[in-house]
Amino acid sequence: MKMETVDVKDAQVHLRDLIQRVNAGVHVVLSENDKPVAQIVPVTGRVAGLHAGCIWTSDDFDAPLAEDLGSDEQ
Repeated sequence: MKMETVDVKDAQVHLRDLIQRVNAGVHVVLSENDKPVAQIVPVTGRVAGLHAGCIWTSDDFDAPLAEDLGSDEQ
């Protein structure tokens, strides 16, 4: 795979072109002061289990709601 390093300032001006190159298979690395800081990668779809354990659902999630929920009376 071909790799290109592009300064962040140049990337701002040529973003559309960089996205086309990424979609064509080029690995684009963004740099600032000659140090890599980010990369542009194509979106490939969802990865199952990527954030496993980051959210949870309570045991009563699907239980009926209280009758007075949402009423204006207190």
